[in-house]
Formats: sequence, structure tokens, C-alpha cells
Amino acid sequence: MHYYEVDDIAMLPEDEQNLVELAREMCDKAYAPYSAFYVGAAVLLENGEIIKGSNQENGAYPSGLCAERVAAFAASAMFPNVPMKKIAISARSNRMQVEGPVSPCGACRQVLMEYESSQGSPMKIILSKEDGKIYIISKVEDLLPLSFSGNGLKRKKQT
Repeated sequence: MHYYEVDDIAMLPEDEQNLVELAREMCDKAYAPYSAFYVGAAVLLENGEIIKGSNQENGAYPSGLCAERVAAFAASAMFPNVPMKKIAISARSNRMQVEGPVSPCGACRQVLMEYESSQGSPMKIILSKEDGKIYIISKVEDLLPLSFSGNGLKRKKQT
């Protein structure tokens, strides 16, 4: 995986600092009564809009949704066909110490990869926790090499 890291949020450009702060704030809006692992995300769209999301757990565990997918799905629903330029993701917990920047799960990587692929332009990923080091990945493809593509699921044109 190709990424670089910075030691502090102040080392990021202003727009990325803002995204990280919004993702951190969204941790407070997470519904995580079972895991006490609070994740927030903020997506910057090409049109300048910022869409936020937080993880949403459910007692029927597979029914919950990660912050990254909440934000990406909301962005796609509210602004269809507007490319997602950047996503910041942050996490915290009151049960354990979050050691480093949190990375998306496999399902979120796949969802973000499909958006990146369909929009035809990279989506920068900025990973953080409450403070400290931040990882920056230039494109989702770097998080998910050899990704599954839905291209094989498309119907052939009938002649």
C-alpha cells in the first residue's frame, strides 16, 4: 500500500484539516452502544459540498453500517454523479486505546473502490484518530489492490 504520514493535523492543507476535524466530530454522533468504537467520516465532493457520516450499530449485528458507507451512500444519494474527491475517517473509543489511524474495513474499501472507479478519478483517503499521526492515501485503489469489479455483472447488449 502506498501512503505517507504526517505527525499532526497542522501539517495538512486547510481543506484537509477541516475534513479531519469534521470526521472527528462525527465520532460523537456515532451510535455504537455495543462496541463503544466511534467512527466518523467526512466526504468532500467535487462541487465543494461536504457530506458527513458516523457508524450506526444495531443489536442484529449485520444490520449496522460503517461511517464510511453512511457518508458515501448519502453523498451519492444527495449528489448523484458528483465525484468524491476526498474522505477523512477518524475513530475513538472509551473502552480501549485506539493505537493508530483507523483504516476502512473490507466492505468499505470495496464500496469506496466502486465509487472511485465509476467516477473515473481518484478519491484521496485521510485516516486519523483523536490526535497524532495521520495517514494519507492518494487513491482507494492503493487500499484495495486486485479489487473486484462489477464490470462482469453487466448485461451484454442484445443484438
